[in-house]
Amino acid sequence: MGGFILRRIGYGFLILVGVNLLTFFLFFTVNTPDDMARLNIGGKRVTQEQIDKWKSERGYDKPLYWNAAEAGTAQLTRTVLWERSISLMQGDFGRSDSARSVDIGHEIASRMGVSLQLALPLFLLQLLVSVSFSLMLVFFRHTRIDFWGVVLCVLMLSISSLFYIIVGQFLFSRVLRLVPISGYAPGLDAVRFLALPILLSLLARLGGEARLYRAMFLEEIGKDYVRTARAKGLAETVVLFRHVLRNALIPIITSAGSYLPYVFLGSLVFESFFGIPGLGAFVIEAISGQDFAIVRTMVFVGSVLYIATNVLIDIAYTWADPRVRLG
Repeated sequence: MGGFILRRIGYGFLILVGVNLLTFFLFFTVNTPDDMARLNIGGKRVTQEQIDKWKSERGYDKPLYWNAAEAGTAQLTRTVLWERSISLMQGDFGRSDSARSVDIGHEIASRMGVSLQLALPLFLLQLLVSVSFSLMLVFFRHTRIDFWGVVLCVLMLSISSLFYIIVGQFLFSRVLRLVPISGYAPGLDAVRFLALPILLSLLARLGGEARLYRAMFLEEIGKDYVRTARAKGLAETVVLFRHVLRNALIPIITSAGSYLPYVFLGSLVFESFFGIPGLGAFVIEAISGQDFAIVRTMVFVGSVLYIATNVLIDIAYTWADPRVRLG
């Protein structure tokens, strides 16, 4: 198992290098440093002197891939590729391209806790509610409860998350005045600001997750081991929770594990609409402000999280099913 994990980490490292280089190539193929300077400086009349000053302040005045003016290893290290892209592999995220020139690493560290306050309870509630609701539909299969439950799932799946946000803010904040419409406060006061986005995000994802888990459970419930369990006289609830749920853990882990990177990166839509200063809002602000340094860094961080998540999912398989061997 240890050898398998090391190989997966090695493969993940190669993928990470490839993603990093490809991202750098695409960014600087679409936008040259001069274009980036014009976008960030703004205004109709931007002089070449202003462009050169902006590039010099942010290290974009060097060659992109190879610095022929230097000697030795400096030909490679004194380039934009090394200083702004390869440095990401060392954990040096640098500073943003915006006029504020914030420390990207510090921003990520400070905002990740806010994103976790939103995404971690949502992840746990989503898993609990989706599995419980789908098990209830399977328990009442071929009845009206199952039929209308599936209809409800399809309706919830068909509605855009923006609709939930708009209606939820109007109903719970404008009409009922139960929670603030947007914003954030540290400490225990954060519950008032995070309750509504957690609830609405849960509703937005419940339909698709419940339908997926219901299909998994229905596939398991027709297998021989379930009929054997019923023949032993076990109650239907015992069959569902002790046998069906346990044997469906691998697809559940796969589905839930794919959401784990969002737990750390935050929700782009909900953080933006509710004014929550997490990583999702950080990315939206960077995109709208044409801050390519932040966007490149968040693409890199997202790649790291996806690779780490896949390794954790493989390890979780061995816990869910002892027959699984990693090798």
